Amino acid sequence: MTTSPSTTPRKARQVKRKHWALFAVATVLPLVATTGTAAAETPPGAAQTPAAPATCTYTPAVPADNFKGIPVFDAKKAAKPYSATLKTSQGAITFQALTAEAPCTTFSFRFLAEHDYFDRSHCHRLTTQRIFVLQCGDPTGTGSGGPGYSFPDENLTGATYPAGTVAMANAGPNTNGSQFFFVWKDTKLSPAYTPFGRITAGLDVLQKIAAGGEDDQNNPGDGFPTLPVNIRNVKISSR
Repeated sequence: MTTSPSTTPRKARQVKRKHWALFAVATVLPLVATTGTAAAETPPGAAQTPAAPATCTYTPAVPADNFKGIPVFDAKKAAKPYSATLKTSQGAITFQALTAEAPCTTFSFRFLAEHDYFDRSHCHRLTTQRIFVLQCGDPTGTGSGGPGYSFPDENLTGATYPAGTVAMANAGPNTNGSQFFFVWKDTKLSPAYTPFGRITAGLDVLQKIAAGGEDDQNNPGDGFPTLPVNIRNVKISSR
């Protein structure tokens, strides 16, 4: 059984919990989400990246956990390159934001980081079979949280997910919020998850977390990390 970085409910007996599911593309068969409901995989190459927007639209949405407001897109600020360093309980992870390729996504991440949205949250999902990711960005730590707004996909044409990729998790097309994932080992996924960063330092931290394993509570090879990954703060550095 394979899963994907998405936000879909995990178990019917629990409060609705969304996993920004990662669907592996080694097969085109429907993949079963952690609730037992099937979700069809996006055929490779089917996703299309829209032209770079003159502006970005952030639409009010639920849930609104740790609500910090809804960003107002500023094209000049969005174009400025930046790196983000997440200081975690397992070590620091730094990535370079792909501001040219994914301006709406990188602007949103910067907005949330500058408003301390991710501080004192923890990465709630680690996958170690077929797909190899650490999923973070939910202040509730349940997999169902979100910032109170959503925005469209971008940068999907030809998207691949080698080790070091930072990409958005989602609950389907154009449902991006705050949850994202780090790829700690080359992973085959359908091009359905907006890549918006490349890790420049800390891949060894992710590999250490992965080596610690997870609790299999979603599926074998899919659960909470055994080594707790608490995000203490996120620092944005502009060039």
